[in-house]
Amino acid sequence: MSNSAHMLSPTLDRTPYQPSLHPFRALLLGAADAFLVSGFLSDWAYFSDHQIQWKNFADWLIVGGLIFAGFALLWSLVDLFRSSLDRGRRVIAFGLLVAAFILGIVDELVHAKDAWASMPDGLIISGVVAVLAVAATALEFSAGATGRTLT
Repeated sequence: MSNSAHMLSPTLDRTPYQPSLHPFRALLLGAADAFLVSGFLSDWAYFSDHQIQWKNFADWLIVGGLIFAGFALLWSLVDLFRSSLDRGRRVIAFGLLVAAFILGIVDELVHAKDAWASMPDGLIISGVVAVLAVAATALEFSAGATGRTLT
């Protein structure tokens, strides 16, 4: 930087720049959250009014969420080894995403039961999976925002 830039901004932050999330990674995390939360809401609707179509819809939404979460998980794994900045938060977010993915597979197996046999287990597991996925996404987004403030 030139001297004039230092005179214009005397409180320039000297912390290393940490880039925000890649837009495609943000899309993967957001889509996984949308599908998994919608799966939980469909389970809740099935639990409330006993219409079998809500259970079928929840099955497909959870599968869609697992597909997006799987690709986001692979991206997080690569980023975990690639980036050294804010590694602790990234490890926690990766762990939450792994837990959501594994519980999502268990949730799909519970949903494979016949009709009402999947309740209330399917509803509870769907809720836990949705919370874990949203928490992982929140940590991933906040990990990209640290270290970029001016003091």
